[in-house]
Amino acid sequence: MKFSKILFLILSVVFISCNEKKSGIIEEITPKDFAEKIKTTENAQILDVRTPEEFESNHIDNAVNVNWNGDDFETKVAAYDKSKPVFVYCLSGGRSKKAAAKLNELGFTTIYELEGGIMKWNAEGFSKPSTANAGMTIDEFNNLLKTDKKVLVDFYAEWCGPCKLMEPYLLKMQKEMADKVVIIRIDVDKNETLATQMKIEQLPTLILYENKAEKWKNIGLIKEKDLKKQLQ
Repeated sequence: MKFSKILFLILSVVFISCNEKKSGIIEEITPKDFAEKIKTTENAQILDVRTPEEFESNHIDNAVNVNWNGDDFETKVAAYDKSKPVFVYCLSGGRSKKAAAKLNELGFTTIYELEGGIMKWNAEGFSKPSTANAGMTIDEFNNLLKTDKKVLVDFYAEWCGPCKLMEPYLLKMQKEMADKVVIIRIDVDKNETLATQMKIEQLPTLILYENKAEKWKNIGLIKEKDLKKQLQ
């Protein structure tokens, strides 16, 4: 009887051990720490998990595009060394969190996720000026605010899902409320320097100005009726 109990315990421990999943380390770190760790890591594995269009517009040096929303994400990451650190980032952190969790599930031992994504990376000055699309200057932007009307600035990107959802009613309001509000839409991919100076870290970002002073700010999707309330 005692032997049977001991054997049962041994088999239970073996069964549990065999079925335990190895869990790696996921660290969400600031752009500064992200940059420093890349420098001190030989042949750093840097994964940009955004879309190819986003990657083409601007990316961290030596990063490789592995689209989180693509059908071949797992197939592509299988080519990387799981025992070595892997650096992951997206636009602002949403997709990189999911990608980091998947990498952990697949057996990667050390995963560094960029806090705030490449938008925060750019906002804190880690992008190279030569790779950024200059576009509108801060002085030109400030000149747009010189009006007796309210000014709503919409920072967006063509690949941004919520931005596309908001575009139809923003364009409609642009015409219908022209006597009260000036609505300006700024593509961050074509105005990267301005977006960095304005510390735009997530999309869409709406900023309402009155007499050149910021009165209201919204990050993310907002419904048409709620936006109209802010503008009236």
